[in-house]
Amino acid sequence: MRSPGARAVLVGTSGLALLALAGAVAPVLAPAGPYAADLAARLGPPSDTHLFGQDTLGRDVLARVLYGARISLGVGAATVFLSLGAGTLLGCAAGYAGGWVDEGLARVIDVLLAFPGLLLAIALAAIRGPSLPNVVLALSVLGWTGYARLARAVTLSLRRREFVEATVALGAHPVRIVLRHLLPLAAPMLLVQATFGMAGAIVAEGSLSFLGVGAPPPLPSWGSMIDEGRPFLLVAPHLVLFPGAALALAVLALQLLGDGLRDVLDVGAERSARAVIPP
Repeated sequence: MRSPGARAVLVGTSGLALLALAGAVAPVLAPAGPYAADLAARLGPPSDTHLFGQDTLGRDVLARVLYGARISLGVGAATVFLSLGAGTLLGCAAGYAGGWVDEGLARVIDVLLAFPGLLLAIALAAIRGPSLPNVVLALSVLGWTGYARLARAVTLSLRRREFVEATVALGAHPVRIVLRHLLPLAAPMLLVQATFGMAGAIVAEGSLSFLGVGAPPPLPSWGSMIDEGRPFLLVAPHLVLFPGAALALAVLALQLLGDGLRDVLDVGAERSARAVIPP
């Protein structure tokens, strides 16, 4: 019988895979495309030819939701990739080096976390202009701090263990020690953090696009679609309902995946630690 954590991983992975697959085969599922306009049918309700209806310019909402999955998942994955890489590298390096290097990184993180994250991202995106690379950059400026704190904490807790000191005594290079001995023990926690971080990045991208500083028009971002449909919520609720449901599904899938991985990998991490680290 599967554990609750394994079931959560299965459900979350299935939901995420479904969204990714739908975005990948969007031209097949919605051949009309996300940009083809039909002003004569603007605000058209769901029908046989347009399952999710049509927006303010008569564009197919289904096509825009499916193509929007590419943008939201792509921005989320790119943000996590940059943040995870930079944060893990800096956190492990500072935690292992100690001294003023560790203290300096801790103070930099404290300063960055003192700023409201979304407001700082809005400011950076507004200064550089609306574009997807600028959204990823704006979200990564603060995104790396969580991974750095986690990697630093794990490194600090392990660097004085006997197996690390024995490796140092054998003349191993610090980079090898971090990559071979410390990072594998931090990987489960970093992976869980990455799933939650991707969910947060998707919500943040939607928020930036909703405010007009995210994906530039006419790109079909879920956030911008919700903003475009907001004035017509009472007469054409499908303009907000379907992109909002897609956004909620993506976040829910990642949250379930993160919760499940935390339950499943905690056991594996504890076993690995007992096998490698003497009591």
